[in-house]
Amino acid sequence: MRLVLFVAPYFSENAARMIEAAGTLPDVQLGVISTQAAADAPEPARRGMRWHWRVEDFLDPAQLVWAAQGIATQAQAPIHRIFGALEQAQVAIAEAREALGVRGLSAETTRHFRDKARMKDVLRAAGVPCARHALVATPDEALAAARRIGYPLVVKPPAGAGAVGTFRVEGDDQLRAALAAAPPSAAQPTLLEEFIVGTEHSLETISIEGRAAWHSLTHYAPTPLDVVRNPWIQWCVLLPREVDDPRYDDIKAAAAQGLQALGMGTGLTHMEWFRRRDGSVAIGEVGARPPGAQITTMVSRANDIDFVQAWTRVMIDGTFAPPVRKYAVGTTYLRGQGRGQVRAVHGLEAVAREIGGLVCDYRLPWVGQHPTGSYEGEGYIIVRHPETAVVEQALERIVSRIRVELG
Repeated sequence: MRLVLFVAPYFSENAARMIEAAGTLPDVQLGVISTQAAADAPEPARRGMRWHWRVEDFLDPAQLVWAAQGIATQAQAPIHRIFGALEQAQVAIAEAREALGVRGLSAETTRHFRDKARMKDVLRAAGVPCARHALVATPDEALAAARRIGYPLVVKPPAGAGAVGTFRVEGDDQLRAALAAAPPSAAQPTLLEEFIVGTEHSLETISIEGRAAWHSLTHYAPTPLDVVRNPWIQWCVLLPREVDDPRYDDIKAAAAQGLQALGMGTGLTHMEWFRRRDGSVAIGEVGARPPGAQITTMVSRANDIDFVQAWTRVMIDGTFAPPVRKYAVGTTYLRGQGRGQVRAVHGLEAVAREIGGLVCDYRLPWVGQHPTGSYEGEGYIIVRHPETAVVEQALERIVSRIRVELG
């Protein structure tokens, strides 16, 4: 039996699913390192984990090493792999791996993925198209960078995730206001980035020993930043069936070049990219971890596989059997309109009558629920069909029929 350690700071629904998937693989004893007690884990996670160790700070590599050594002592076995899914924990996990002598992405490579300014420096040096950017430590540096890059700009933390702390600014006054709210410093600089006008997408890639073994992609409608700025917008993500269409050849080539430059070895990456109005592509950023926003579920439904378990096999065994794409899949995220708690959900019966047979997964908002404040909203509906056009039409119907009322 191989001892595998999974770092799950909190027992979220996604973390519990990943623990269950890894823990049920043959020839695996799973140990979990978290900041919560084992008793707090939901039943699927408790079924999956054989060992558990609690730490106070999951971002401290020394605590991860201490926990890993403690589990290894209890299990009386060497550590085969140590990994996790949370973006913020990737560098600490990589540093713990190196200290323990366990195989996996190096800390240096992981920093390429985690530090978005550093990432773009590496991509640009390799000739990979990406958004123009600058890392600034003072307001004066920011204003000078804005002159070079040009407005509009995106202001974000260099180690952000999920559009948290991200703003679009149109001129000097808005830039000053954004910097006043979160003043940059040498210790905590701010990333300024070109605001790309066009459509936004993602590209998921499984790499085995540095070679791209599989890919998937999505279309965002509209961009997450537009959704954050406009609470009335219902966000949709479309995963087309035709992921090998020639129109994606340019981004696939750019992604392969970019992942090689960043030093990707074995694992799953989630890349956000843009197609400009002139048709050219530009890479926004890349995470060396599974995607959020129900994209893993969408990939599972599109290919009739358990993609979470497939990812754990990649991380533990370094193997992946590419599936055959059977469906297009789309998700509509149900966002509350107004202020307060969820008061009612309108239009569900009409949607059920019109496209109920296409729905494969859903989580509906419930009366009294507090809004999340994110672009993923208070619930979601996932649909699938062999034809991409049918899925697109279904997403349009959901958006036009369902309204989540806050009050």
